[in-house]
Amino acid sequence: MVSVGALRAHLVAVGLAGEVRTAREQSLVNYGLFAARDPRQTCGLEPDGEWGRAELLRLMADRCGVSADPDRTSGPDVIDPDRTLAALDAFAERLARAAHDRLPVLLGTGHPHRLLGFYATLSAALSAAGCRVLTPRYDECMRMSTHFGVRAHRLGYVGGVALVRSEGAEKGAHTHSPLPVRAALAAAAQQAGTLPKLVVGDHGFVCGAGQLGIEAIGLGDCDDPAVFVAEAEGIVSVAVPLDDTARSDYYRPVTRYVLKSAWLGQ
Repeated sequence: MVSVGALRAHLVAVGLAGEVRTAREQSLVNYGLFAARDPRQTCGLEPDGEWGRAELLRLMADRCGVSADPDRTSGPDVIDPDRTLAALDAFAERLARAAHDRLPVLLGTGHPHRLLGFYATLSAALSAAGCRVLTPRYDECMRMSTHFGVRAHRLGYVGGVALVRSEGAEKGAHTHSPLPVRAALAAAAQQAGTLPKLVVGDHGFVCGAGQLGIEAIGLGDCDDPAVFVAEAEGIVSVAVPLDDTARSDYYRPVTRYVLKSAWLGQ
């Protein structure tokens, strides 16, 4: 089993926590976009609070460990590894309860290039524990905003994990949109009459599911304020602060730690 000390050292060594790749400039831009209720950053969340830039900075300092100094405007951002470890323990505890109760679950990611392996391993473990991993088919196109304008995307699944692909593309696409999880939930209700009791993911998957009243847990980078606002308002049960743009193999020790902590390891 990956020990707490070994995992903490790994998180810092590869930049999943500690000093991370996320630039302070980008974090502050995203906080401003969320404060303006820009849908690119709200991820489907409709917050109750005002959440201006100052409030968001205080929240992200508390939940992630970023600097609370508004005058620090450049350089790499920081995630407190001890906050990451504490959140991973809560994340694993929720997975353990889902496995014990054999709940239907839905997993999805807006970061398939980086995090697909993490979620796919969780999907396989939950399925082996008796959970029904939902992968409802949804054939309609979704018009979603990208860096290249509004493009058509389709919902798909890899290893039991929901993702979206742009028309004609084989690889999954990066997205903050809540449309994929809304499509998956609608399809699940229509085809099987079963909704998940737990959604596991990031970005719009967790915020979108939580906003609809479905329990959700997931990962969030320090430039993803929506996930942590959702946790603060009780919309998301667990938000794990973690750099979400690292090499996919860097997440393997995290995966092993979560599986063992949730009693889902082999």
